[in-house]
Amino acid sequence: MKLFCRRVIAALLLCAVSGIAHAQEKTAVRQGFELKRNSQKKILVFRPAVSVGAQSTGGMFEPNADWTEKSKANIRIALEKFQRQLGNEIVIAPEAYGEDARKVEEYMALFSAISQAVIEYQFFIGNRLPTKKMDNKAGIFDWSLGAGVADLPGAKDANYALFIYNRDAYGSTGRKVLQVLALLGPGIAVQSGEHRGYAGLIDLKTGDLLWLNADSQIGGDVREPDGSEKRVRQLLEDFPGSAIEKEAAK
Repeated sequence: MKLFCRRVIAALLLCAVSGIAHAQEKTAVRQGFELKRNSQKKILVFRPAVSVGAQSTGGMFEPNADWTEKSKANIRIALEKFQRQLGNEIVIAPEAYGEDARKVEEYMALFSAISQAVIEYQFFIGNRLPTKKMDNKAGIFDWSLGAGVADLPGAKDANYALFIYNRDAYGSTGRKVLQVLALLGPGIAVQSGEHRGYAGLIDLKTGDLLWLNADSQIGGDVREPDGSEKRVRQLLEDFPGSAIEKEAAK
């Protein structure tokens, strides 16, 4: 009987996951911007902002320090592997302390907020703001972090900055059970787990967002080396002038 119940729950979970609409991954480039491979431009790479934890039964994010540190190390190694394929000179941002560290943290948070706004109000057709419609020349991908990025550590030594933001919340057992119960209920959708990743290229003189690759349900388990490599590859797909190609479907 217990084995039967487990099989029923597993089947319901599969149905629930299958029933969730696929997230809309999008890449956008600012109008008129082009970065040719080996153009001798310098790209400042900031340490990715990584946050990993569990999703409680009620949907709250519960940070896990061990998962986060392991994921940070995995993503850093994977990023180093792909840096050679980005097609231009890579400059690693210096370690920041005190006020500089606070600025980097603030701009990472701003980058995340703007990336989410791009997804919500420009990438998804139904929610597009009038000034952000892709067929409106006045509103073609004209987002910015502001000219203050020029004061970030290492900014004076580069042309552009690469920002990477990553957040994972793995569904707890209680959340997964709630997902099954919701599936049996009257039209209430519950999603177990949240995985978001954004990578963006920023003009260090103006703060303009030149390129963005965003996915609100990105793949790869960052707690594992292979999963982190898959994640970083997905984040850097279609990077201007790079040789990074999409992973072949399996």
